[in-house]
Amino acid sequence: MADVEHIIGMLLGTEDDWPRAYEALVDRLGPVVDGSGRKHRLKTARVTIEPFNLRDKPRHSLVIDRLAYWYYHPREWLKKVSMMDDVYLLNSPFTFQSMEKHAAYCAMMRLGLKVPDTVLVPYKHPLENSRWAYTAARYNQSFDLDEVASDLGYPLFMKPYDGGAWVGVSKIRDSAELHAAYDASGERLMHLQQSVEDYDVFSRSLSIGPETMVMKFRPELPMHDRYAVEHGFLDADTGDEVVTISRLVNAFFGWEFNSCESLVRGSEVFPIDYANACPDVALTSLHYYFPWAMKALLRWTTFCVVTDRRFQVDLNTRRYFEVADRTDLSYQEKLARYRKFADEYFDTERYADFCASRLSHVDEMVYDWVRSPDFDALLVDTVRATYPEHEHERFLAHFRGLTGAWVADQG
Repeated sequence: MADVEHIIGMLLGTEDDWPRAYEALVDRLGPVVDGSGRKHRLKTARVTIEPFNLRDKPRHSLVIDRLAYWYYHPREWLKKVSMMDDVYLLNSPFTFQSMEKHAAYCAMMRLGLKVPDTVLVPYKHPLENSRWAYTAARYNQSFDLDEVASDLGYPLFMKPYDGGAWVGVSKIRDSAELHAAYDASGERLMHLQQSVEDYDVFSRSLSIGPETMVMKFRPELPMHDRYAVEHGFLDADTGDEVVTISRLVNAFFGWEFNSCESLVRGSEVFPIDYANACPDVALTSLHYYFPWAMKALLRWTTFCVVTDRRFQVDLNTRRYFEVADRTDLSYQEKLARYRKFADEYFDTERYADFCASRLSHVDEMVYDWVRSPDFDALLVDTVRATYPEHEHERFLAHFRGLTGAWVADQG
């Protein structure tokens, strides 16, 4: 029985740390045996951008996409290889194009999640279009921005309807800040959203396939300190709700490499940002949690190609809405139904069995790799590429300490 080779493509922007880590782990993985006894071997290839014939046959089995949410040429290539060639994608270019943050808010509000009240306001300066003046004169209603903000209540946030990386996000405390932020928005379409004040925990949950890591996030700190190494900061029920919301979002839209930000106040969870086409997995951000992210990415991509998992272009949203519309179910009961749908989408039970039976060596393999000179060389290169020279020694000590804490905890 011949071995099967799977090429895992990586469509990348500027990042180099986690791609090197993933490549190193794939090289160490060795053959994976499926249920019939056939051996599967994974190889990686960084995807290049070039003209493509729509009938060309790609060599990739799966592509990890970190670029096409803003670079349109490779996005169209991803659509082609998924529809015509059954290449598996992380994430769906179809929903990340049409279901940006605005549509994601709408969908999750429809499902009853506690998304803060949000208003979409017209452009301050519309995009150039010869038909704009006529349409605006005939149909655009004048509005009072102060009245909109007053109805929501201060403080509030202004943020791009499709943005990311906190670009263009402003906290608005009064009318002067409101108008300054709106004037500065220019040709960007903006939301105004209620602020969740006096929250207890800001959590960011990173999900890769059916695995989720919920981390305590401190957005006011520099990036190297934002993820606190802290366990048990949420009680069991609240932590489970954060995980459920994260996986619900991903299953609903077909997103399999995504992060979700939630504010926890008392026992209530308020999801505020959960459409992240390129979630943060940088070594210098995740530090302690970086090995987990690499393990989860390795396990999920291996599971997808070895089990011949099919990429789903179409979405089955109606069954979610049918649960949302039921008046006989409590909020927690609806969440439980959504979690079941998410587990079905991610084939969670079969994935867990696959990891236990086929990838049981991955934990020890990653543990040994993080302790190796190869990992330290990656860390050194990443620090040197990220920080000015006079800060190299400081940050090498910082990140060696945090990754060393992970090693100690695993040991």
